[in-house]
Amino acid sequence: MKRYLCSIIIGMVVILSIGTYYVKVASSASSLPKYTFKTLEGSDKELDPVIINASLQNGSNFYEPLTIESNTTTYASERSYLENLTGRQGHEIERLVKEHRSFMRGRDSISSLYEDDDFLAYARVNSEYTKSGNMEAEFDIGLLEKKDEEETSFQIELPNQGRIMNADVRDVQLVHSKLQVLTMNDVNSNNEKQTKEVHLYTIDVANKKVLSDKTLVSETFTDPEQVDFEMPIDLAPSQPNNMVFISLIKGVNHEDGFEEKLKESKLLSYNYETEKLETVKKGSLSLEMARSGYTDGKNLYTVEMKSGKYRIKTFDLSSQSLTNDTELDIAANKEEQYTAAFKNGRVYFLLNGMNQVGKTNKPAKLLIADIKTGKTLYKGETIINKKNSKSFELYIDDLEIK
Repeated sequence: MKRYLCSIIIGMVVILSIGTYYVKVASSASSLPKYTFKTLEGSDKELDPVIINASLQNGSNFYEPLTIESNTTTYASERSYLENLTGRQGHEIERLVKEHRSFMRGRDSISSLYEDDDFLAYARVNSEYTKSGNMEAEFDIGLLEKKDEEETSFQIELPNQGRIMNADVRDVQLVHSKLQVLTMNDVNSNNEKQTKEVHLYTIDVANKKVLSDKTLVSETFTDPEQVDFEMPIDLAPSQPNNMVFISLIKGVNHEDGFEEKLKESKLLSYNYETEKLETVKKGSLSLEMARSGYTDGKNLYTVEMKSGKYRIKTFDLSSQSLTNDTELDIAANKEEQYTAAFKNGRVYFLLNGMNQVGKTNKPAKLLIADIKTGKTLYKGETIINKKNSKSFELYIDDLEIK
């Protein structure tokens, strides 16, 4: 009887503790300002797919992550214990976990995923260093056939891992039933030299083996010389893409900062189908625009500030030509940061007016426009429901579109 009584008491304590926690959380969240968008032009239905991840800060004493979704503010403290334990995941990851929970268990890197109508694939490099200082690395590979939910998962050694210090997966594609895994590798070099490489691994999932390890780009340099690789922001990182862009950056470190060697830097494109690596012709697409651009596998979208306005330029990846140049109906401000997203034939353009240190906080402005015509579909700005909100600062982290 005593044993059962003890269990009942412990259970009641747990329930009361959880209840007290959620009462405190609800009370704390209710005292925080709520941010919503006030419609200035267009239909507020355009806000339905918009997700804004941000944080609220008050000096160094207060920090609280928040999400504005469907024009409603939700603070981290208002989410369930389990949601906060796992952390907020991107919309695409959340969808995949919901639809394929077993396959997605422990797999939360969007750049390591590939999805089409028939398959969902995953490739990641897991590594650790031994006591001798050498790296041991292996591919974690998974393939799900959606029709019958048949899953294949295995681990296989990374080729030539003795010379690799780090391998970061940047793109995964399924081409002719073979998995193509693009990585950026830091390589062991002799003396003071450093080497960075872009590799393409072809993996036969059916036979569980690496068919080839192809080095697309290899650059060796010595400090203060520097080499780096960058890729435009991938708007559809898990969807089938025939082409990928790689920006090769060369420069030198000085006391006053990094100086790029523009004549030696270049933009490369790789086509998975033709297996061709090419240098993109210089023209209306500058290196800087390409690096800061957004790609969906078919087009590259870049943002340009010109004559007091923002312009969106669309480049066709296959022809490498400019196909559209659209002016947005929103004033350009060099002192404000912007975040852009492209989906459903629309550009979602967010001016983060509140991210300016030492300046008066301004409402964040959101413009949604037709990417081809530039026609404004929605324009709005944030409003706050608390009088004491001036003591807080809202920092925008990223913009997602469902």
